Amino acid sequence: MIVPETAEKIKSMEIRGAGRIARAVAVALRDHARSLQVQTPDAFRQEMEHAAKLLLATRPTAVSLPNAVHMVMAGLNHAKTTDEAKSGVIRRADEFITSSQHAVEQIAQFGASHIRDGDTILTHCNSEVALGCIIEAHRQGKKIEVFATEVRPRNQGLITIRTLNDAGIKTNFIVDSAVRTFINDVDLVIVGADAVTVNGAVVNKIGTAQVAHSAREARVNLMVAAETYKFAPRTILGEFIRIEERAGNEVLADDIARALPYVTVRNPAFDVTPSEYIDLIVTEKGAIPPQMAYVIIRDYLGWGIDEFHLAFGPGLNGE
Repeated sequence: MIVPETAEKIKSMEIRGAGRIARAVAVALRDHARSLQVQTPDAFRQEMEHAAKLLLATRPTAVSLPNAVHMVMAGLNHAKTTDEAKSGVIRRADEFITSSQHAVEQIAQFGASHIRDGDTILTHCNSEVALGCIIEAHRQGKKIEVFATEVRPRNQGLITIRTLNDAGIKTNFIVDSAVRTFINDVDLVIVGADAVTVNGAVVNKIGTAQVAHSAREARVNLMVAAETYKFAPRTILGEFIRIEERAGNEVLADDIARALPYVTVRNPAFDVTPSEYIDLIVTEKGAIPPQMAYVIIRDYLGWGIDEFHLAFGPGLNGE
């Protein structure tokens, strides 16, 4: 039952963060493969594809999810027996989990090199890799201070400030709407990404675009920390990444909403930051300008055009 349980935890945001989601998906597919008791490779493939589709349907914006599924399911390629198919999926899942964990460590090293001693950093939402860069800079002995946003309506900023506090980093906790007030006290903005498009635009937690706009106005550099599996291959075809809109009761309680019949709560979970607002994207392969996003998709993700439909369904734009 690990696949349905994982799918539900991703939907409910019990498992959150693009990297954590990707690893959870790889673990679910691996354990599902181990548990299957089928006799033919075709039956095994059908069971695995059903599990993959269930997981793919959970979060439409997190590109790390279909990329993780694609990489794990590639273990089925060229398998002639059920045992070969099973071992292929398990091997690819383990490889993905290990490489994902190493990616966080490698990005932390690259990102920390762009943080100067004495810098004040602003971060938005709870990004494992963005925090990794900040904590690594602190570990290297650099004296830094952080502004962390609250991140309404799910308050992911609470996780961020606990992590920074545990690392012994001086942190200021601010409401999202206070970014413009404090941006002139900031030397560098570091955020994560849920997806990076072929033209270098970044899809991330709602509010990121406003942070980027304030940073650009104040001439503060913005660095994005993102594993290569967060780059969105299908945007090569000109398709848009579908922005997930979550339930209104995350923002306004149902009993209050019922008393306001002319009010509709809009609750998009993500927004898009244009590439011109981004100075650098740090990946485990190194730091690149956003205009080089296509190189990551072409050279490191290994997507073929004929593979898009199977992994992504009818289209990222919901058509």
